[in-house]
Amino acid sequence: MKQKEKLFVLIGPTAVGKTKLSIELARRFNGEIISGDSMQIYKGMDIGTAKITEEEMEGIPHHLIDIKDPDEPFSVAEFQELVRGKITEISSRKKLPMIVGGTGLYIQSVLYDYQFTEAASDHEFRMKLEQLAEEKGNLELHQRLKKVDPESAERIHPNNLRRVIRALEVYHCTGKTMTAYQQEQQPELLYDTCLVGLTMEREVLYNRINKRVDLMMEQGLVEEVKDLYDRGIRDCQSIQAIGYKELYEYFDGRVTLQEAVENLKQNSRRYSKRQLTWFRNKMDVEWFEILSMANANEKKFAEISNYIEGKLQIKANT
Repeated sequence: MKQKEKLFVLIGPTAVGKTKLSIELARRFNGEIISGDSMQIYKGMDIGTAKITEEEMEGIPHHLIDIKDPDEPFSVAEFQELVRGKITEISSRKKLPMIVGGTGLYIQSVLYDYQFTEAASDHEFRMKLEQLAEEKGNLELHQRLKKVDPESAERIHPNNLRRVIRALEVYHCTGKTMTAYQQEQQPELLYDTCLVGLTMEREVLYNRINKRVDLMMEQGLVEEVKDLYDRGIRDCQSIQAIGYKELYEYFDGRVTLQEAVENLKQNSRRYSKRQLTWFRNKMDVEWFEILSMANANEKKFAEISNYIEGKLQIKANT
């Protein structure tokens, strides 16, 4: 049997400190980093997605950053294909592939062998839905999906008509939501995987998120989003990202700038909570709590390094 490729995955809520730790671990384990964030793929969306800078990379190769224009769609299936290709490519160089990021469904799609095609299909039903979308718009179908499968509706953009219809079709044919259908499968891990999650005391994390938003504003987030707005980029996947949709409301005159910033902070905090819930429910993660004192985290880094060595049976650079 072919030996599985080794893979390290670092996940955790926004602002927990994944970026800095990932660089240290990449240096320690001769790794290359693949971004697991579904929004850092977009060019020109740097500040709002907390994209790593050239300087912060410290010479560590990074993949799947700045590969799409903001008006281009990007699907889980495309992410899955690209990342799996990168894992093989990095492994062939005798380096350790490391996925770092926070988009749960995207990371899960890479790690497990899900068979989505087995669910029954109904061509006639699909045609009816396509006709309905043409007559009443995409939002009508998305609202229907929200009623029967709110979890899928939350992660599928209303304009991603193909996926909205597919989720409705699975429900129509099986009486189960796409979410329930996926959960019933016994997926197999495709890689020799070490999955590490970072957590932090909620109050400390929320405080860090608020400060990060303030820093983004200082760094020019308003100008970054205004540039996209002025280019007429709207009603597309990228603009649904937290940090962009809130400021679009401000440019549309629906809220004040202060309200937009407060909404951005609140949405970021809620997102971090959803991220944690997702990872805790869907994946077998080894959790490490990050503390606010730097010297305590040196010990934490040693703990994580030892865990990786044991789990993947590899030696760290000293």
